[in-house]
Amino acid sequence: MPEELFPGLYCIRVPLPKSPLKYLNSYVVKGDDRTLVVDTGFNHRDCLEVMQAGLAELNIDPYRTDYFITHLHADHFGLVHRLASKTSRIYFNRPDSELIESWEGFGPMIAYAGRNGFPEDELRSALENHPGHKHGSEWVPKLNIINDGDIFRIGPYRFACILTPGHSTGHMCLFDSSHKILIAGDHLLIDITPNIQCWSDDQNPLGQYLASLERVRELDVAHVLPGHRRRFSDHRRRIDELLQHHEDRLAETLAILRSGSKNAYDVASQMKWDIRSDSWAECPVTQRWFATGEVISHLRLLEEQGRIVRRRGSNPTTFYLSNP
Repeated sequence: MPEELFPGLYCIRVPLPKSPLKYLNSYVVKGDDRTLVVDTGFNHRDCLEVMQAGLAELNIDPYRTDYFITHLHADHFGLVHRLASKTSRIYFNRPDSELIESWEGFGPMIAYAGRNGFPEDELRSALENHPGHKHGSEWVPKLNIINDGDIFRIGPYRFACILTPGHSTGHMCLFDSSHKILIAGDHLLIDITPNIQCWSDDQNPLGQYLASLERVRELDVAHVLPGHRRRFSDHRRRIDELLQHHEDRLAETLAILRSGSKNAYDVASQMKWDIRSDSWAECPVTQRWFATGEVISHLRLLEEQGRIVRRRGSNPTTFYLSNP
């Protein structure tokens, strides 16, 4: 059940059924008057039971408990409406809240994937059964919008909000400079690479993510508390690994395009992925979806840098090297 990491700061490991991530790290910070819970898990019975049991073991009063959600993904946001009481405050970033308000379902995303070469019928069927879709929040409670630099004072801790877009448009971390603690959400993960997807021609999430990594590099961090997997300490070393990973991906993308113009789905099919399948065609649809979204994010950055060019009028959209 709850593990005390530092005085008054605990971690509850919340299971994520049918997710390769296995579990979410929900952090609980107990103060003199109120408690702050960071991230909650899926809107799923297993998650609810573990969270309720963990909070009860810590003697948390639900009417004096607030919630900080690092970003909009269902494994972090999905359960908050079932845990929050009438007197709870739910703190959330503005960019992600605007995405929730304008949400029109998966339709636009599926259509955009189709324009990038992804078979739409396959994707539509897969997303209907995706855990993030099935176990999202049933309704959106009142959100208290927070901004970059806002401060939370809870017990001995003074957490500053650090805007780190990339994994989501408004992803936010919490940083206590005195205790050198970074609650990192999905911005930094120790043994997996945060998924950076792009599903709009108006976005450049990988460019934002790389800039966010550089920003967090400057912080004096001794303890990284991630949203998934184990905690770690040397955040600059991990940032260097992530930067190198994306540099390698960009180089791989350019190498694939040297043989001619291709759409994002075709580029993804020729990339090397850590997926247990004998071929691209045999990969699960959701894995191909994540991979294609990652490729689009790399293509968008290369396009912004002027290293590749979009072939106008092509359907699906294709890209080619600006200097073959």
